[in-house]
Amino acid sequence: MKELTLPATVESIPQVTAFIETQLEALDCPMKTQMQISVAIDELFSNIAHYAYGKEAGEATVRFSFDAAGRMAEITFMDSGVPFDPLAKTDPDVSLSLADRKAGGLGIFLVKKTMDDMAYRYENGKNILTLFKRIA
Repeated sequence: MKELTLPATVESIPQVTAFIETQLEALDCPMKTQMQISVAIDELFSNIAHYAYGKEAGEATVRFSFDAAGRMAEITFMDSGVPFDPLAKTDPDVSLSLADRKAGGLGIFLVKKTMDDMAYRYENGKNILTLFKRIA
């Protein structure tokens, strides 16, 4: 398992993306899968940066592990901000026009649709969100 801890700011997103891309490239991960994971990182780390700590400063940790037998990448985001389960949020009704839809929620919806699985738990004062993506 590899781990990176850094400030929970939008300025940290390129570092998180580079950290994960380095792991994926070592696994000969297809570009389409890398792009899906990069979009997920951008969305989820951005949410942590904007909402986890309010106006206070905080840190976030990103972990990467890989199950070679199942070819499954596991990317975990951890922060000590306010408890928030993005998986509990109702998916937006994408059949409605933009004018008829409520703002927000589309990014998490997109992440849910492109990952193989996601899991959330709040444990020891930490939000822990894990993405699972098969590497073909």
